[in-house]
Amino acid sequence: MYEEIFSGIKQNPKNFIKIFESEEHDEMVILKDIPFYSVCEHHLLPFLGKAHIAYIPKGNRLIGLSKIARIVEIYAKRPQLQERLTSQIADTIKDAVDPLGVLVIIEAEHLCMTMRGIKKPGSKMVTSALRGAFKKNESTRKEALDLIKN
Repeated sequence: MYEEIFSGIKQNPKNFIKIFESEEHDEMVILKDIPFYSVCEHHLLPFLGKAHIAYIPKGNRLIGLSKIARIVEIYAKRPQLQERLTSQIADTIKDAVDPLGVLVIIEAEHLCMTMRGIKKPGSKMVTSALRGAFKKNESTRKEALDLIKN
């Protein structure tokens, strides 16, 4: 069981990334509602939720959509902090395709908040990582957030 839950420890997401060369494309690409589960490294209790990822390709380098989901899965299947998970996903995509920008938003329910202590089921933590155009350009960031929300 633990081998499956923590299988991301032994995997390097860079080994699974497939880059496609295509015609020039510099418009936003979004993959949203990617389900995941992970284990909080502080409490060793699960947290689960959805990841939303946007990037703006530079030139003709596109990353396969299933590879984006695979990056989420590999990093999530480790003892993890949600803040670190969010940044790792953004940085891996940034390093892989050198896009004009990357945005990662993760919303997750932490069972350490549900099962123990404060006992607030249904509460969610939301984290974001912004790189490039999403960090520098408010209208680009707003467009991505609007598309993710709808």
